[in-house]
Amino acid sequence: MLNILVTGCNGQLGKEICKLSPVYSDYHYFFTDIDELDITNYETLENFFSHTKIDCIINCAAYTAVDRAETDIKAASLLNTLAVKYLSIFSEKYNSLLIHISTDYVFDGKNYKPYIENDKTNPISVYGKTKRESENQIISCAKKAVIIRTSWLYSSYGSNFVKSIIKYAKEREKLNIVFDQIGTPTYARDLAKTIFDIITQINHKKNTVEIYHYSNQGVISWYDFAKAIIEISNINCIVNPIETKDYPTPAPRPYYSVLNKNKIKKYYNINIPYWKDSLKKCIKKINEQNR
Repeated sequence: MLNILVTGCNGQLGKEICKLSPVYSDYHYFFTDIDELDITNYETLENFFSHTKIDCIINCAAYTAVDRAETDIKAASLLNTLAVKYLSIFSEKYNSLLIHISTDYVFDGKNYKPYIENDKTNPISVYGKTKRESENQIISCAKKAVIIRTSWLYSSYGSNFVKSIIKYAKEREKLNIVFDQIGTPTYARDLAKTIFDIITQINHKKNTVEIYHYSNQGVISWYDFAKAIIEISNINCIVNPIETKDYPTPAPRPYYSVLNKNKIKKYYNINIPYWKDSLKKCIKKINEQNR
C-alpha cells in the first residue's frame, strides 16, 4: 500500500483528488493544507517526513492569484518556489515520487503551434516566473518527479472562470470577454484521474524527472469558453467579444497557450476528453451542488 501525501487539498484539484480517492482504495492518503502541514516551513516538513513514510507527494498547493502576485511577490515565491524546493529536497531524501502541478504561464504565448514540453520557457508574469522556478527547483533537487503543466483549470469546487461566468451572467444583461487569448480549459476532475493513472503506471523505482502537458482537447478563446458556459447553463445573457487591450490587468497574459498532449497520451495510454464534454459534466455537478 502506497502512502500518498496531497498538499493543497482544499483547492480545486486537491478537492477532486480527495473525491476520487475512494476509487483508489489501495492507497493510504494524507490530505493536507496550510493548517495541517505548512510546506513553506522546512522544520515542519522535516518532522513530518521523518515520522511518516511517504511514497508519493501530489503537490496541488500554489499561489494562483495571478494579478495579486505582481505586487505580492514574496508570498507568491514562498509558496510557488521555496515550498517546492523543500518538497523536492525531502522527496529525494526519503525516496518519494513528487508529482507537481505547473502551468501554461511558463510560456510567453508567442508560439504559433501547441507548445511541447521542451519548448523554451519565457514567463511574462510574476506568477509564471515563480512557477518556472519551481520546475527548476525540482529538476535540481529531486530524483523522481513528474511535472504536469496545465491550463485554464476549473472545477465545481473553489473559485474559477466557470463559476464566475455563471454568477455574473445571472446578475447582468451582458458580459465583455476577451477573444484574442487562445488556449484550452482543463476540468480538474479529468486531471485528477490522469494523476492517478500516472501513479498506477509509473515505475516508482526509476530515478527520473519528466515534464508533461495536460489539458482537455480542443482550442478556444476565453470568449468561446464564456459563450459555451452560458449556453449550457441556459442563462439569458449577451457575451461581447473584446480585445485584451480593452480589459487591462496587472499581470500580462499569454495570447496563445495551447499545450501539445501527445507525450502524456503516449506514455500513459490515456484518452483526454473534449473540453465541451467535460464542461457539461462540471456544470451539471455545479447545479447538483446548488440544489
